[in-house]
Amino acid sequence: MAGVRDHIEARVALPLSWGEDGERLLVQSNLSGTMQLFEWRGGTLSPLTDEKEPVTGRYLPVTDRILVVRDEGGNERQQLFVRRDDGSLQDLVVDAEFIHSPGGASRDGRWLAYATNRRNRVDFDVVVRDLATDTERTVYDAGGWAMPGEFSPDGAWLAVAVLTERSGDNDLFLVGTDHDERVQVAVHDDEAAVELPTWLPDSSACYFVSDVGRDVPALARHDVATSTWRYVLEPGWEAEALVDPTGRHLLVARNEEGWTRAGLYDARTLAHLAEVELPGNGIASCWTFSRDGRRLAYQFTSPLVPGDVWALDTSSMTTARLTTSPCAVDTTRLAEPELHRFASFDGESIPTYLFRPTGGSGAMTPVVVLVHGGPEAQALPRWDPMVGALVELGFAVAVPNVRGSTGYGKRYQHLDDRRKRLDSVADLASLHEWLARLASVDADRAALVGGSYGGYMVLAGLTLQPELWAAGVDVVGISSLVTFLENTSAYRRRFREREYGFLDEDREFLIEASPLTHVEHLRAPLFIVHGANDPRVPLSEAEQLHRTLEEKGVESELLVYEDEGHGLQKLVNRLDAYPRAIEFLERQLHPTRPT
Repeated sequence: MAGVRDHIEARVALPLSWGEDGERLLVQSNLSGTMQLFEWRGGTLSPLTDEKEPVTGRYLPVTDRILVVRDEGGNERQQLFVRRDDGSLQDLVVDAEFIHSPGGASRDGRWLAYATNRRNRVDFDVVVRDLATDTERTVYDAGGWAMPGEFSPDGAWLAVAVLTERSGDNDLFLVGTDHDERVQVAVHDDEAAVELPTWLPDSSACYFVSDVGRDVPALARHDVATSTWRYVLEPGWEAEALVDPTGRHLLVARNEEGWTRAGLYDARTLAHLAEVELPGNGIASCWTFSRDGRRLAYQFTSPLVPGDVWALDTSSMTTARLTTSPCAVDTTRLAEPELHRFASFDGESIPTYLFRPTGGSGAMTPVVVLVHGGPEAQALPRWDPMVGALVELGFAVAVPNVRGSTGYGKRYQHLDDRRKRLDSVADLASLHEWLARLASVDADRAALVGGSYGGYMVLAGLTLQPELWAAGVDVVGISSLVTFLENTSAYRRRFREREYGFLDEDREFLIEASPLTHVEHLRAPLFIVHGANDPRVPLSEAEQLHRTLEEKGVESELLVYEDEGHGLQKLVNRLDAYPRAIEFLERQLHPTRPT
């Protein structure tokens, strides 16, 4: 499986933040096998951390001290540290029983915002910490799941987003950092997303993306003095926005059918200045401006590029590649996806990316259907070691965005809410029917693969459509919606219920929609992967399923990784699990390897 290992061992890098001088860039990379911090300067990438666990972080303004964020074994209980000059970590906010998720830092370097559930283990409060005095002030404790964004440049306000108990809905507040005033931005009655804002440098206004009162999000502006807002730009697709610290440029990055398209605008007048020429057809993310606005760093990835750091010079509009991560894969054997749409059972148009093996023998190929997690997420045409390895081995791979996915407007996102859950599963049957009409694909050799909610979709497909699927790979998936909701972390339960259904209102339907309820119909071999420390989908979801399949005599295998949580973050574990999963699919589907 040397070729498979090459895909898994391909390294990636992404930018986190620029230093004060605009010459140093904090980079996260898995060169060592787990995500660690590096400093890029003058073309050289120097390691800063060497922890057992993956870490992330950012430069703190003015001082350029490095904030380091780390959990333990994938338990997602993030702790905050500051890196000392000798590379050791100094405790900043540490209590291993609770979560501490960082938000923004004030531009004068005085304050750091973070969210924590230490008050009652369920609700997330927002705390502002004075980094000079090590004193703290709680600025939001009204209940719910609150997430801090950026401070206004003058430090007077902190943006805070709070999830509501309605699916796909949140509120946005500006809270006073040293006073008790709280202003809600874009008050709304409909279910709507109001994203965290980006500020003009004089703190007079901020821009944010929202779908209040509309299906497709648009860019809005909130004026602080009048506490009023209005839509100012319609990208036409889901988008993100970022103002550079000097206020000259506004970046608007659009998600057009999954591919990134980006443009620079005048941050005041919104006049279009230029389109950002990306390195290829793929996904750009993790955008960050230097303090002087001259450089815009981002990660670029595609099905042919694992993911590296690039930077745009906003004066000359020239782009340079800053990192080149190791990759032994022969990319000439990889495939760009074709974008298709198929009609589901009710006529709904479902987008899917189809990867076909290159250099094939002309024989019909087995197909793997890869279902994304979320469910409020979107499969994107980016580097995926599993997809690349399967295509190289002679599989076709279909990657659908079933109903309920983001990226296609609010109406589409809500098509699977609560008691409409099984409509998304029905999309898989319609996808199989569409695949069966393709001359190059053998739909009798079709398997389902997915993680998290995608794992639920795998299990639902195998139990509710047993005649369609020849095998399945379930990674950290949900086998029972009831036991999942009962046993997931207390801070997650209520906000997962808003999507899947409430235990006290929808229990009967949750039972009916659970794969475990219909497990007697499952006959396809199943490969299961789970992390022992998963705080989202507990290990018990995999254990109860595997135990039942063993009792039934259905072929199944369960791999449990003691130092992982919701997915596999460590290279050593990925190198164990993924080749075994691919070998399993080869045994079940018998692809013909391309020459």
